[in-house]
This record gives sequence, structure tokens and C-alpha cells, in this order.
Amino acid sequence: MHEVGADPLDPDTDAGILVKVRDTTDPQYVPRSGGMPEDRPIEELLRCGVINLDKPAGPTSHEVASWVKRILHIERAGHSGTLDPSVTGVLPIMTGDATKVVRALLLAPKEYICLMHLHHPATDSAVRAVCSEFVGRIYQRPPVKSAVKRRLRVRTIYYLRIEEIAGRDVLFTVGCEAGTYIRKLCHDIGIALGTGAHEAELRRTKTGPLDETSLVTLHDLRDAYVEWEENGDETLLRSMVHPVELALTHLPMVEIRDSAVDAICHGASLAVPGVLAMSARIKAGSVVAVYTRKGEVVSLGTACIAAAEVMTCRTGIAVRTDRVVMRAGTYPKGWVTSQKPR
Repeated sequence: MHEVGADPLDPDTDAGILVKVRDTTDPQYVPRSGGMPEDRPIEELLRCGVINLDKPAGPTSHEVASWVKRILHIERAGHSGTLDPSVTGVLPIMTGDATKVVRALLLAPKEYICLMHLHHPATDSAVRAVCSEFVGRIYQRPPVKSAVKRRLRVRTIYYLRIEEIAGRDVLFTVGCEAGTYIRKLCHDIGIALGTGAHEAELRRTKTGPLDETSLVTLHDLRDAYVEWEENGDETLLRSMVHPVELALTHLPMVEIRDSAVDAICHGASLAVPGVLAMSARIKAGSVVAVYTRKGEVVSLGTACIAAAEVMTCRTGIAVRTDRVVMRAGTYPKGWVTSQKPR
């Protein structure tokens, strides 16, 4: 759990790597992935990449993902973290095999800028005082128009900063746990204030490690693809379609030996001897990203034991594999199937 007031979207939060053993990596084991994520050919990025799209107001998130699929002429594209049609801002789009890691961003903290309209006047001091009471753990029941069951849930508001108050309009920035409904937050603030309130406008500014600094529009993406298709210049497109690893930097990491990669690509769990290093914050049950020594993501998994325990163990399972990202055969087989006598 992050401390209230801390920025859980900051990649330096909970920093610290524990090294179990040092090892080298063979540069020749990159026939499909392209090696270091930033060195991959553009075709590979389209097969397994992430686009930080600036969703316009109007279309649904599903429609936007479908348009990206048609623009890039790819078979699969999926979005992470649905935005209502009227909401704009950060909408991560996963391409091809990267759709396997959509859930990793669904669970990531979010940041929004919201314009809240009060139904009756209130003093600035009263607005600020009531809003400060909504920082921390709050109870929230999803609104009637929502994709989940309307049961009471606990969500964490990491920070809520009032940017401006003009009459009955309140502009604020909020960092919150995934699954927090901002329109419900506005409604509840209005009740607590005694004035009533609703969400007038909303823009998402962060989803996990992705923020507004790398946003691209649908028109930008279309122009970049045409430039590559017609003139062979991939410069613009490469600046917009990023390696899938960019979308996973908020997760604690586990670095593994080359010899363990292919077994995990076939669905095996990661045994302790295959671990080289891991984030110190990993606890049993943590969702983790498993990487090669070159920084290529191999899979997502669930830690079976804490990082500190892995550092002292010689045997056992460190991570249960949940989602395989890298294609089998990228690295050579480094495991042997036991042969039982007939």
C-alpha cells in the first residue's frame, strides 16, 4: 500500500533492486524479439507494442481501439482502462501480442484533471476543507451506469489538489487507485459539502507509467503510418509505437538467466535458481514482470515468496507464470524433460 500523499505513479517509488547472482547474456539470442527493446524493427513493435493515445471526446474506448487496428493494419489491438465517451486523455492501446498485458495497466494507479460543478455556492475554504477529507481510503459504490456490480468498495485517493476555484466551478487534480469513479467522487464531495455537485469535464493525465508527455492523436498515428508505408520513413511511427516494456515499468521486476527464458515461454513457473535479481518490494502475491538480462519482458506472474526470501533460498518456486509475452523459441531451450522408464 502506498502512503497517502505519495505519488504511486512515480517510477522511483519503492525503488531498490536485490541482486542474487551476476550473470551474462548472449547477444545472439534475439532472432525474433530484436534484442534491446529500443532496437526492435518497426514490424516487431507493431506486433507487440503500446501506443499512448490521446482519446478524443465522443467515441467509446472500444471504437478508438478498433480505429487504431485499422490505421495500422494489424489483427489485434486492445485498450487498457475504459474511458467514458465524453472523457479525454491517456488511453493506452496495446498492439498484437501486447494485448496479453492489458490487465497490468488496468490495475495501475490513475491520475485525472476534473472540473467539478457545485449545484449551490460554497466558500473556497469550505471546498478545500471537504476535499481534503477525501484523501486516503474512501468508501465508494459504483454509479448506476457502470460495468461492475454496485457493491460498496474501498478505494484509495493518493492526492487531491485544488488547482482553481471560480464561482461554483472547482478544478482539481486527483491521483487514485484503479477502479475509482471520479463522477461518483464529485457526487460524494457535493453531499459532504451540502451543495450537491457533479463532474462537468474529465481528462485522464496518467495511467501507471504513461502520462501526457508522450501522447499522440489518431491523426498523428495515421500520418506516421502513411509516411512509413509510402516513403519508407519509420521515424515518426517509431516515436509513437513503443516497446511493450514501457507499459510495465510500474510493476516490480524479476531478472532471469538466459537458460530459464524458454521454459517460461512454454508456461513453466520460475524456479529460484533462475533468478538473477528482483525488486526489493516484491512480496508473496505481488504481480511482477519477468525480464531477460537485455530488458526484454518474458512474462507476467505472481510472486510465490518475498524477494528477501528468494535471496536466501536455493530451491523452490519464485514466480508463478500467469501471462507469457515472449514467443517460445526466441531463446534456446535450456531445460530438460525427465525421461521416465517404461
